[in-house]
Amino acid sequence: MRQAGEFMNRAVLTAAILAAAWATCAQSADANLTDVLDRPAMQSPLAAKKLLLAVARTGDRLVAVGPRGHIVVSTDAGATWQQAQVPVSSDLTAVHFPGPKVGWAVGHDGVVLATTDGGVTWTKQLDGRAVNDLILADARKKLAASPDSAELQTLVAEAERNEASGPDKPFLDVWFENETTGYVVGAYNLLLRTDDGGQTWQSWFDRTENPRFMNLYSIRPAAGALYIAGEGGTVLKLDPAAQRFVAVPVDYAGSMFGVADAGSAVIVYGLRGNAFRSTDGGATWTRVDTGLPASIIGGTGIGGVAIALADQGGRLAVSSDGGVTFSLLPVQRTVPLTSIADAGAGRLAVTGPFGVMVVAPDAPR
Repeated sequence: MRQAGEFMNRAVLTAAILAAAWATCAQSADANLTDVLDRPAMQSPLAAKKLLLAVARTGDRLVAVGPRGHIVVSTDAGATWQQAQVPVSSDLTAVHFPGPKVGWAVGHDGVVLATTDGGVTWTKQLDGRAVNDLILADARKKLAASPDSAELQTLVAEAERNEASGPDKPFLDVWFENETTGYVVGAYNLLLRTDDGGQTWQSWFDRTENPRFMNLYSIRPAAGALYIAGEGGTVLKLDPAAQRFVAVPVDYAGSMFGVADAGSAVIVYGLRGNAFRSTDGGATWTRVDTGLPASIIGGTGIGGVAIALADQGGRLAVSSDGGVTFSLLPVQRTVPLTSIADAGAGRLAVTGPFGVMVVAPDAPR
């Protein structure tokens, strides 16, 4: 059986260790704790100053998410933060806003949260209990229509194992094309789509060329197409006609943690500073020298004119030529990072054990 550590999504190992340590201590202190799926996140004056795992910019605000259901919102470029009202205490791993007010966050225990007020309050749309039921029912229905399909038999068996193990599978990323159509991806090939803003979700468990059920870490558009980056060198691309994600092989067996849009090119990045660039829709890939020695945990555009990548050691690299070359950005000090986002006005928002920092990088060196 694969280990839980494989669920990592762009976050450094310390993030998982800290979250697990908190859960262990809390559970040992009170064996009768309410399930995290049913317990609202506790309010804490330190929520914005402790470990956070992902940040997104929406309109004039920043929204960051992290362990124990913590979500914090800033409307003044990170100077001050307000903790959001969140209905779960599950660890949250990713957040995305297709517009200024409407957004989604996802995390462990199959949690999908939605907001319509720019991140101040959130409602639960899905949890692992509903996700397991949804995927298993869909797989069984399709197998009943094609009982001789070996692929569907395998999918049903995997879905039954997920159901038996309970609502413990995390979603690791979320992306919405607009305020109605979006996707969530996660551990062991978890993939769902909605076309009504999350009121209902469809299982896409059977719509990936991912026969080994590799973890899916990130989903993002790039160069006019939609890509998924995942475990073990997995890179998938949406075939709009077939409504299926097809494999676009990369000559690298290490995990890919993210996708960056470089205009006419797509960049995928992951372990040990590895990054690859394609200008032909994933048919061929070229290794990119990012100058980053550690695993790349996040990437973002900067004002539509540059791309920034961050590694888990706190180093930043930027490209202004569509990802062909990268230069390191000077930083005053390096600290562990878990995500990066464009904060506007040439600034970057980064998260880590310190919460959120908004930095104005110096010129590349």
